[in-house]
Amino acid sequence: MKNVVIVGRPNVGKSSLFNKLIRKRKAIVHPTPGMTRDLISFQFERWQLIDSGGLDFGTEEFSELIRRQVLYAIEEADLIIFVLDGKEGITPVDKEISRILRKKNKK
Repeated sequence: MKNVVIVGRPNVGKSSLFNKLIRKRKAIVHPTPGMTRDLISFQFERWQLIDSGGLDFGTEEFSELIRRQVLYAIEEADLIIFVLDGKEGITPVDKEISRILRKKNKK
């Protein structure tokens, strides 16, 4: 089964996109950052879509746990959807995520 993973920093719309793509409200959508802390998946016939927590580089313990989960999901991904916030533009965190994704050489 192929894995498609949605990644990005907190509160850029990853869970909203996930819910739209699966046509259900499985992922929590909230204006408070950090609501998605675990990987959430939905299986289609031949692939699964995975919503990940927001990737940031804070020092809080839960940030580290989320970061490990997201990096694991990136490793296991066959395809990655990198979500950005068009209103805010590209941030330093977005650039760091982009650097990580380029190093993984995922399509």
